Amino acid sequence: MSGRQKVIIDTDPGQDDAVAILLALASPELDVLGITAVAGNVPLRLTEKNARKICELAGKPETKVFSGAARPLVRPLVTAEEVHGKTGLDGPNLPEPTMPLQTQHAVDFIIETLMTEEPGTVTLCPLGPLTNIALALIREPRIAPRVKQIVLMGGGFFEGGNVTPAAEFNIYVDPHAADVVLKAGIPTVVMPLDVTHKALTTARRVAAFRELGTRVGIATAEMLEFFERFDESKYGTDGGPLHDPCVIAYLLKPQLFKGRECNVVVETASELTMGMTVIDWWGVTKRPRNAMVMRDIDHDGFFELLVERLGRL
Repeated sequence: MSGRQKVIIDTDPGQDDAVAILLALASPELDVLGITAVAGNVPLRLTEKNARKICELAGKPETKVFSGAARPLVRPLVTAEEVHGKTGLDGPNLPEPTMPLQTQHAVDFIIETLMTEEPGTVTLCPLGPLTNIALALIREPRIAPRVKQIVLMGGGFFEGGNVTPAAEFNIYVDPHAADVVLKAGIPTVVMPLDVTHKALTTARRVAAFRELGTRVGIATAEMLEFFERFDESKYGTDGGPLHDPCVIAYLLKPQLFKGRECNVVVETASELTMGMTVIDWWGVTKRPRNAMVMRDIDHDGFFELLVERLGRL
């Protein structure tokens, strides 16, 4: 299919990252050029392993997985084992991966791919802290105008933060990287907590994955049941938010989402609000609009898409 969208998925799996990767690998519209691992939800040695576990679960061991940055640009690494478990993929019992990591560093892969593919054809899909993307932009600024778009999960404004009152986890872990990426002049779509907190894995929705009766369906249900316990107790909801698959769903069905072009800047100086995404939703500053920020989702359509696609694996 010549019309396939070329994507690089940059990720720190994480159960919700895992579902996003499964969705991408199940979707013929997407050509996953590679998956780049970054430290985030858990340390790099686990995220690079978890990415391969998911490719093997999907039956796609030929997918290229690259290992990237082991820590943020400036700050010490903060992880989220309390949410994702000590492996990052607690829930199902997934075997150790047999597929190899690629020898090339993730940042080199990102740069090389963007410099060799036709300009404006590769979409970057960061699902974790933006360290790898920022390092690539710092090292080879010529890639910026060659990127088709960045579609990322991160930030929050009306919903506040989920790791501090002001900051969402992915941006908080490496705010300096997020600052680099948002200032790079690349067309960017942001999926903040404002939209992902409307995509809840209710018991009925988890059951739909289990009822697929496949290895992927059952493993997905087990991941979501583990992952959602933390958020259910925190937010008092039926189910937890399914953040990262929103990025992939947007590439497949952008009509599921609604938002507006805004200016987004990241706080990097104040400890109180470190990593806050200051989203000028009402256009009260003269700062240029640098991102399409999503705020609404057709959550039923989103879960129908997920179940239908994961059912193909």
